[in-house]
Formats: sequence, structure tokens, C-alpha cells
Amino acid sequence: MSDRDLVITRIFDAPRHLVYRAFTDPDQLAQWFGPVGWSVPRDGVDVDNRPGGHQRFTMVNDADPAQTALVDAHFTELVENELIVAEEDMTAMTDFPGDLLHLRVEFHDEPGGRTRMILTHGPYPGDWATESSAGWNSSFTKLDRVLALVGGDR
Repeated sequence: MSDRDLVITRIFDAPRHLVYRAFTDPDQLAQWFGPVGWSVPRDGVDVDNRPGGHQRFTMVNDADPAQTALVDAHFTELVENELIVAEEDMTAMTDFPGDLLHLRVEFHDEPGGRTRMILTHGPYPGDWATESSAGWNSSFTKLDRVLALVGGDR
């Protein structure tokens, strides 16, 4: 971790296995990933959940579908219901001044069947971490709704 990494800690009102699954299941990713105002078409989600595998999809701006953002992450470590570690290829994002972002998502039990998630993402140049933080937190409001819907699987 560097001083240019974004770190977000959030408590979700769902057990750890459901939160982990929301990050790894293609159907659920399509429902919540991307900030409010962006969508992920399910037919474009490609996930291979194993070390050496990947997660690829495109976020589409709802107001201007010509505006898109590719997510192309390669898993370096996966521990079911505990940890996701990936490297995100940023070369397709021509305005991003780097080639690679590191992602680490930890899942911890909290009292009452809840989950504490710690997301570390970076390194970010300049003020990019502020924008990314807003995007992640907006996405997590959508994730809260998805988890409420799948909560019957507890």
C-alpha cells in the first residue's frame, strides 16, 4: 500500500459470503457495479474466478451510452469469502496516467451477521483517488440494494 492508495472501509448488512459473492458473481456484478448513472450490461460480463483468472466488463453511462469505461482485472489471489486481490489494466483508459492499478478487497465478519469490507485500490495520481472514492461509494449504495434482495439466502 502506498500513500496514493484509496482505502474504503464499509459495513454491509449482509453476511460475508453474500458480499463476497456480489463481487464475484457475474449476474450480481451487472446489477451494482459502477456509480449511480452507469450500468453494466450483463451480456458483456466475463468472469473467471481463480488466481490467474479475470473479471472483464464495460460500464456504460446511462445518459450517454457512447461514454464507456472498460474494467479489465486479473486475479492474483482469491480466498473464498475472505479476499480478492487483482491487478487492473488501465491502458485502455487513455486519460489515465498509468498502466496498472492494484485492488485488494478484504471481507470480515461483524456482529449481527454483517460484513466489514476493506477495499484498497491504487496507486492513483493526483486527485484521481477522490473521483474513484466517489465512484466506489456510489456503487456501494447500489450494492446495498442488491444485498437486500439476495438477503433471503442468508
